[in-house]
Amino acid sequence: MSGFTRKTILTLGTAALLGGIAARPQSPTPSAAQTPSAGFGAQPVAQRAGLNVVILDPAHGGTDPGARGTGGVRESDIVLDLAAQVRRGLEAQGFQVLQTRNGNENPSFDDRSALVNAQTGAIFLSLHVSSTGLSGTVRAYAMSDMAQAPVSGGLIPWEQAQAAYLPLSRKLGDAIQGELAQKFKGSPTEVQTASIRQLRTTAAPAIAVEISSVSIPDKADLDKMLPGVADAIVRGVVTFRPSYVMAAPASVIVPATAGVKQ
Repeated sequence: MSGFTRKTILTLGTAALLGGIAARPQSPTPSAAQTPSAGFGAQPVAQRAGLNVVILDPAHGGTDPGARGTGGVRESDIVLDLAAQVRRGLEAQGFQVLQTRNGNENPSFDDRSALVNAQTGAIFLSLHVSSTGLSGTVRAYAMSDMAQAPVSGGLIPWEQAQAAYLPLSRKLGDAIQGELAQKFKGSPTEVQTASIRQLRTTAAPAIAVEISSVSIPDKADLDKMLPGVADAIVRGVVTFRPSYVMAAPASVIVPATAGVKQ
C-alpha cells in the first residue's frame, strides 16, 4: 500500500482552531490504502466544518495478536469486535466512521496515522485490551506532554504531529473516561497520560482506550463488557463534538514518495 515515512511533514496553515488549536489537515487524493479492499473502510466524503469523521483503530492484527490470555483470548480479536460495536453507535449519531483494519491484517503505525491525517474534521480512537490490570475497568489515555518542534518554513516533523492537538486530545479523553467511570467501577474519572507510539504521529485529537484485561478467567465476562464500553465511547464522542470547531482553512499533509518501505 502507499506508504508515509516518518519523515513525512505537515504544512501548517496561517490560522488555527479556536482556543489555540493548530489548523486541521486537508485530504489528499484518496489512495488505495483508504479503500475498503485495503481494510480502511469507505473513502472520505464531503464534510462540513467541525467534527465529522471518527477513525477507529483496532490495535494489532495479522501476525501480531497483541495481549494473549488463558483460553486463547487474543487482544486483536476482542478489539475488532469492539470496533464493530462502536462503529454502529457512532454511525447512528451521524458520524462517518473509518477503520484502520476491518479484518485480520496489521497496517503499520504510519499507515494507521496516515489514514486519519488525510481527513478533515477527524478524531482517532485506538482500541486495546491490556495484559494486566484490575479486571472490569477501562482507561482512556492521551499522549503525555510533547515538546513542539520549532517551525521552520511552516513545517513540523511527522513524529511530532500530535503535539499541537494535546489539549483537544485530553478533552476528548476526559469526555470518554467520564462515561466509562460511570459504567465500570474502579475506572479512573479522568483521562490518563502515557507515551503511546500510535498517538505520536497523529495530527488530530487522538486517544487510546484500554480494557482490563485478557487475564479475565472467563472470556464471556470480557465480551459482556464490550457493549458498555462501546456505549461510553459513543456518548463521550457526542459530548466532545461541540468542542471541535473549525475556525480556519485546513493545513496540508505532504506525503512522502508512495511505496517507500517502513
